[in-house]
Amino acid sequence: MLKPLGDRVILEVQKDEEKTVGGIVLASNAQEKPQTGKIVAVGDGRVLDNGEKVALSVKPNDLVIFDKYAGTEVKYESKQYLVVHEKDIVAIVE
Repeated sequence: MLKPLGDRVILEVQKDEEKTVGGIVLASNAQEKPQTGKIVAVGDGRVLDNGEKVALSVKPNDLVIFDKYAGTEVKYESKQYLVVHEKDIVAIVE
């Protein structure tokens, strides 16, 4: 499995519904980019200027909301993942 470095997090992006309320199927280019994902792996934490390491506030299996255009898409073992910095995560869904 992939192991992120520093304050990076690996997400499995959740797919949004492809239909509108009225039942109309949307083309893939008309859909908005999803903003929720399940955390698969987290890095060791962010290193401060004084050398102290701060642990991340998220953990694997958390469902999170992240910035719309954040991260780098990665394909690993035929699955799509998104690698983002912890600062790009907006909220944890409980």
